[in-house]
Amino acid sequence: MFGMSFGEILVIAIIAILFIGPDKLPDTMVKVAKFFRSFKKSIHEVKDSIEQEVHLAELKEEAISYKEQLEKSVDEIKNSTNINVMDDLTDGFDDIKDSFTKLDETPEKLPETEPVTEITEKPAKKSTKKKGKKKDV
Repeated sequence: MFGMSFGEILVIAIIAILFIGPDKLPDTMVKVAKFFRSFKKSIHEVKDSIEQEVHLAELKEEAISYKEQLEKSVDEIKNSTNINVMDDLTDGFDDIKDSFTKLDETPEKLPETEPVTEITEKPAKKSTKKKGKKKDV
């Protein structure tokens, strides 16, 4: 039972009979058996509780690792999206900047033209088409 031999158990039984007495010995044995049963039940409950806590701790660690993986994936997606948007914006701004620099550039020298010295006025031609017949009143 507890690593005791038959001789040791017999000695304990004889001492119990001498101290407790033969009339109270059966009740005492029942109480001792109930104590060991409740003690064994308590140990089993503690063992189950510890196993449950260990299992909960494992589940918690697993949930935390999944959460970290999910957050990492979300951050990667956000960063890639922000980079793409920023790249597009900077490309657009660079194109606009290039367009303005091309507009600001002036040709080195414009071809020279002769100055206009004589202005002639030509009268406007009258239209020969009649739009409709109108009588002067």
